[in-house]
Amino acid sequence: MSAVPASAAPINGRVTGLPIPRYVSLGAQRANMRVGPGTDYMVKWVYLSPGLPLEIFAEYGNWRKVRDQDGTVGWMYHGLLSGRRTGAIAPWKEGYVPMRDHASSIAPVAARLGTGLVVRLRSCSGTWCRVTGKDGGWSGYVRQQNIWGVYPGEVLP
Repeated sequence: MSAVPASAAPINGRVTGLPIPRYVSLGAQRANMRVGPGTDYMVKWVYLSPGLPLEIFAEYGNWRKVRDQDGTVGWMYHGLLSGRRTGAIAPWKEGYVPMRDHASSIAPVAARLGTGLVVRLRSCSGTWCRVTGKDGGWSGYVRQQNIWGVYPGEVLP
């Protein structure tokens, strides 16, 4: 799981001026991850999962160096990415993670979410995140520490 150390402030990317590192999601139906920043570089991986959370940790022109939830690293063209925040439910665990009716460990369990499931992040308090399914058909609260795609203590309005 990636995290921004509490003592290290993010830097701003030279190209976009946005914080590095930062989380984004895959915005395209199909996207090539390449071994270098350009179409002349070999395709390392082909993604077919729109909404997949990715972490940007470098920029070079129109290319972003990204990492996925499995730790795979490569370069993607910026137009394939989206600022919409998503997360993967505890891909480092096996089994299920409880989704609660409200942001409390004593709240009723609304569902058990399979690890690796991609969810939309609607808001995060620094401790809990309100999540919904990709289609928006269900919602609830998951402890922020159980989501890859949001930093520890990060607040999303």
